[in-house]
Amino acid sequence: MNTIKTAALLAGMTALFMAIGYALGGATGMLIALAVAAATNLYGYWNADHMVLGMYNAQEVDARQAPDLYQMTAELAQRAGLPMPRLYVIQDDQPNAFATGRNPENAAVAVNTGLLRLLSREEVAGVIAHELAHIKHRDTLIMTLTATIAGAISMLANFGMLFSSGNRNNSGFGPIGTIAMMILAPMAAMVVQMMISRTREYAADRAAGEICGDPTWLATGLQKLSHGAQAIPSMAAEHHPATAHMFIVNPLSGARMDNLFSTHPNPENRIAALLQQAREMGAGGGMAAPASSGAAAQGPWGGQRRRGPWG
Repeated sequence: MNTIKTAALLAGMTALFMAIGYALGGATGMLIALAVAAATNLYGYWNADHMVLGMYNAQEVDARQAPDLYQMTAELAQRAGLPMPRLYVIQDDQPNAFATGRNPENAAVAVNTGLLRLLSREEVAGVIAHELAHIKHRDTLIMTLTATIAGAISMLANFGMLFSSGNRNNSGFGPIGTIAMMILAPMAAMVVQMMISRTREYAADRAAGEICGDPTWLATGLQKLSHGAQAIPSMAAEHHPATAHMFIVNPLSGARMDNLFSTHPNPENRIAALLQQAREMGAGGGMAAPASSGAAAQGPWGGQRRRGPWG
């Protein structure tokens, strides 16, 4: 089913690309846009994850650099039936995280340092489980490709606004139609991002509760993350708004201005769904603690490691 949804999404985004090309240069512009869209899709399939990680200057960490976080991710991945993803840390005070990659064998999870400082071990585990759920559901390909293509559409639309003023005779829609297309195309791309993120976040939240064993870990984590993201802007996210739907909570400063146009579901609704899941599960099971854990061990985010499901 996800393969069909991915194909439909790419077809829709490509059609938007072609419409902008037609608005700019008629039939010739449409063919050029089709070629660009095909190249973007192909490049995005193989390299979009590296490009998005590069946008945020994410640094890969291993078991030596972040032993506690790495062990946590490895155990959660095993519970989810997934290979260990590449693990990245982003130097950003805003508490947030995302997953990327074209398939589970080539996936990556990236967490901001602000998240590691703010959340407890249990809450970090809930967030990591959420990102692993996206990988398990193969959401990461469609989310990453959408970010790449939506960014390209916005860039082409901005270029079109400049181009149309001096080349209106070549436009396929005429000057008014061209201007309308330049405005509506990025909005259409944003609506597609909203549709993708909103429906998949609920599914990933529920799967996260099953993976980590206690949905309340993610529920309390989401509450802190939503407040933290509102209070602490992310300059990198503001510069790359097409990637907003990839994060666990909306990283953009205007995210709460109008819930209708948010790329994410309302945090309160997500938390309520998780608490309901916890009641259904009889929450509190969690994960088994390995014998080697110690209450005073140092975590990857500094300070004493909090006592959680690993000790």
